[in-house]
Amino acid sequence: MITVVGVRFKKAGKIYYFSPGDLNINKGDDVIVETARGIEYGNCVIGLKQVGEESIVSPLKSVIRVATDEDEIKYRENKNKEKEAFNICLSKIKKHELVMKLIDVEYTFDNNKIIFYFTAEGRVDFRELVKDLASVFRTRIELRQIGVRDEAKMIGGFGVCGRPMCCALYLGDFAPVSIKMAKEQNLSLNPSKISGVCGRLMCCLNYEQETYETIRKRMPKVGSIVSTKEYGKAEVVDNNIIKEAVKIKFTAEDGESISEAEVHIKDLKLISGSYEGNVDESQIKLELEDVDAKEVKELFKTD
Repeated sequence: MITVVGVRFKKAGKIYYFSPGDLNINKGDDVIVETARGIEYGNCVIGLKQVGEESIVSPLKSVIRVATDEDEIKYRENKNKEKEAFNICLSKIKKHELVMKLIDVEYTFDNNKIIFYFTAEGRVDFRELVKDLASVFRTRIELRQIGVRDEAKMIGGFGVCGRPMCCALYLGDFAPVSIKMAKEQNLSLNPSKISGVCGRLMCCLNYEQETYETIRKRMPKVGSIVSTKEYGKAEVVDNNIIKEAVKIKFTAEDGESISEAEVHIKDLKLISGSYEGNVDESQIKLELEDVDAKEVKELFKTD
């Protein structure tokens, strides 16, 4: 086991492990650490803890020191310089007539590098832009192209639910989200219903997926024949995963009329047919015929 602390460099950013060495570091402390891209200023969000070697990325970098008042002043100065660098870069992009959208700028704590984040439809030849920026800032310049999910995370905003976007508020990493999740949760494949501000599948589709998968394994498909204690043999005509219940039709006591009732899945037994289970790819393709297939396929992208 190895003693580590967890450090985050941005709000809702990924948490990285560092060796505390002999330092007494508590959760909430600002720290100066050594990273692959230089010296950085971060916040300790996980105090001293023991983890297995498989949980760390070797070689484990070290915490240099707990941040001082001088460090905090320098950090805030860097934040102000980032705003100025953003405006300068915008003017340079316009000068070189590049088709790219500048999203954010970061100074490393030691000012050894400035990182410019941007989005673009395809590849961008920014070699002349880098030279131009390097002549202005007199330090190492890195231009990093990011995807639309990262753009939304950096900029922030509000989702269709009216709350701040999860990615900008607390999600450290993007969890895998697939169109199958929308199908298995009985959601419409209309892009406007299942896409987030970024134009990709909403991250929240992942939140309840495990529950849906569990229920679907016990949920009879429409058309299946089931046995119930109260109504006897019946046919499933509809199901409701949220209520964990199915609507059945059966022959009434008079032996002639057909009645319907709602039964919880724990109160029935499958006689013939099958359970909902997982959705396969063919079912999704069939439904794409009813909507703009090209628009839906855009949601499949993971960037």
